[in-house]
Amino acid sequence: MNQFATTGLKKSDLAQFAPTKKTNYKILYGLPTEVKFCTRCVISNQRPNSTVEFKNKQIKKETIIFDKNGVCSACLYAEIKDNEIDWHKREKELIKLCNFYRSKKGNYDCIVPGSGGKDSAFAAHILKYKFKMNPLTVTWAPHVYTDVGFGNFQSWIQSGFDNVLFSPNGKLHRLLTKLAFQNLLHPFQPFIVGQRHIAPKSSVLYNIPLVFYGENPAEYGNNIKENYIPTMNPKFYEETPDLKKVILGGVSAKELIKKYNLTENELLPYIPADKKLVKKVGTTVHYLGYYLKWDPQEAFYYASENTGFKPNTERTEGSYSKYSSIDDRIDPFHYYTTLIKFGIGRATYDASQEVRNKKITREEGVGLVKRFDGEFPAKYFKQILEYMDLTEEDFWTLINKGRSSHLWKFENDEWSLRHGVWMQ
Repeated sequence: MNQFATTGLKKSDLAQFAPTKKTNYKILYGLPTEVKFCTRCVISNQRPNSTVEFKNKQIKKETIIFDKNGVCSACLYAEIKDNEIDWHKREKELIKLCNFYRSKKGNYDCIVPGSGGKDSAFAAHILKYKFKMNPLTVTWAPHVYTDVGFGNFQSWIQSGFDNVLFSPNGKLHRLLTKLAFQNLLHPFQPFIVGQRHIAPKSSVLYNIPLVFYGENPAEYGNNIKENYIPTMNPKFYEETPDLKKVILGGVSAKELIKKYNLTENELLPYIPADKKLVKKVGTTVHYLGYYLKWDPQEAFYYASENTGFKPNTERTEGSYSKYSSIDDRIDPFHYYTTLIKFGIGRATYDASQEVRNKKITREEGVGLVKRFDGEFPAKYFKQILEYMDLTEEDFWTLINKGRSSHLWKFENDEWSLRHGVWMQ
C-alpha cells in the first residue's frame, strides 16, 4: 500500500469509495454517471472534449458522444475519413490555399507551431518540400525537456527550417503549473495555453496571416461537425484585451497580479492574441489534417525518414508507445491526472486512435489498456515535484481529492477503477 493512499480524505470521504457502493456517487467535473465504452475502440464516455484553456475553471465538462449503437464520434469520423472524404479534392483545396498565401517576395508565407515531434515535423516538412511553402516554425518550450525531445527539436531545425523558440519565464511558468495542478489537477495547462497562443500571436507579430496546426482535436471526440470546418475556432486563441477574462491555473489574471506581485507584462505570453490585431493581419488558423488524411503512426514514419525524428529508447510510462508526446518530462503526469479525473490513461488514448486507424485490433487495444493504463510515472516523479515545489504528500492529497467515486473504489488498501474496458 502507498503510505499516502488515503491522504487528504476523511473517513466520511472514503466511504464514497466503498467497493459495494452503487448509488449517490461523488461525481466531479460533471461527468456522466454511467460509464460506457465504445464498441469499436477503447475510449469511454468520460472523455472530455476540448476546452478554451485560458477560460478553464473547474466546471462541468462536455464529453465525447456515443451513437445509439455505442460507437463514439471519433470512430464514426474515422469511418468517414476512410470511406466518404475525397482526399484528392481536399489536397487541391490545400494547393489553392497555399497559392493564395504564397509570398511573392521571398518572405515566410505560413507559420507552423511545434516541438519537432512527429506531427509538427511532418506538417512543416510536407508543406515546405511538397507544397513549396516557406514556413516559419515556432515553438513554445516544454516545461522540462527530455533528452530525446530536445534531440528531435534540433534534428527538425537541422532538416531545413527556421525556428523561433519561446521559453517562458521559468519562475512564473512553475507557479502557473503548480496552480493548475492544485486547482484543476491539470499540470499541463500552461503548456497547452502557450502552444495554442504561440502561432496566432506570432502571426500578428511577424505579419504572416496563414497558420497551420496539425489535426483537428475533433478527430478524437469533439462534436463530429467540427471536422468539416478547416479552420480553428478563433475562441481558442483570440480575445478582446481584458485581464478579467483570462483564467490561468484556475485563477483570474487580475488576481494573479495582485496575489503574486506580478506585472501585466509578465503574463503577456499567456494572454490570447488581440482580436483587433488578428483582424488587421487577417490571421487564419487552418488544420492541415482537414486537407491531408491524418494518421499519427504514418506521421511518425514520415518524420523519421525526412527530419531525423527518433523514438524513445524505452516505452512511455502509462502506455506502450515510444514516439508520441516524448519531449516533456511532465507529460506522463498530465496523462496520469486524466486517469485520475476521467478513468482514462495514456494507453487508452494511444490504443483508441490506433484501433481507429487499423494499426491494432480492439482486442489488442483492450489488452494494452489493461496492462499499461494505470502505471504510475515514476521516472521523473521527484524532479516534477521539485519543479512544482510540492511534497509527495501534497501530490497525493491533490490526486485523491480529484477522484470521482463513480470511477474509483478503495479496497484492500488499494485504489482501482470500478469500470475498465477489459471488464466488459
